[in-house]
Amino acid sequence: MYFRMLHDEACGSVSYLLADLDAGEAVLVDPRGTDAPVLLAMLDEHRLRLRWMLRTHEHDAALPPGERRALQALQAPLIVHEAPAAPPVLPFGGEVIRVLATPGHTRGCLSFLWRDRLFCGGLLAVDACPFQPWPADPEALWDSVTQQVFTLPAETLLFSGHARAARAVSQVLEQRRAHPWFAHATRDEFLARVACLAAPPRDSAS
Repeated sequence: MYFRMLHDEACGSVSYLLADLDAGEAVLVDPRGTDAPVLLAMLDEHRLRLRWMLRTHEHDAALPPGERRALQALQAPLIVHEAPAAPPVLPFGGEVIRVLATPGHTRGCLSFLWRDRLFCGGLLAVDACPFQPWPADPEALWDSVTQQVFTLPAETLLFSGHARAARAVSQVLEQRRAHPWFAHATRDEFLARVACLAAPPRDSAS
């Protein structure tokens, strides 16, 4: 297997490339249109066919002009906003990625589980996302984190979609114990704290 992390230090965004080198197939998680030429070069270098492009979420107002058009140059299906029809499993080479509906940060957030790694975008950011400093759906966010992420094996690695002034990778056990919003909090306590944040915008549907 081949695994690469692409970190844009200017904005903090992180993308991930997973590939089965033997089968010659790859997956991109949270690719950016501005990186399309680099991503194409990486795919060509390793003679990889891109099978899927996976977006954990999008902030529509923050999308660069021509983002979707640039991604189309990568010539692979884009999964974003909602999980595919059951079974929500995406094959590539000899591997599979499980798609989890994890709404809350935005209403259409997805997370992608591959082996012992969960790519969860901004799900754990709560008030730290530069594009949306409050959850679109706090109740759904609590359920997604506590009932889906925190129920994974303790050693599961969590890969975020943003790493500006923060780590990109953590672990389920670490977040269960020390997350500043979820650890040692009840659902009501969490919702009360979120309610103190600025009122969310009218449309956070992405």
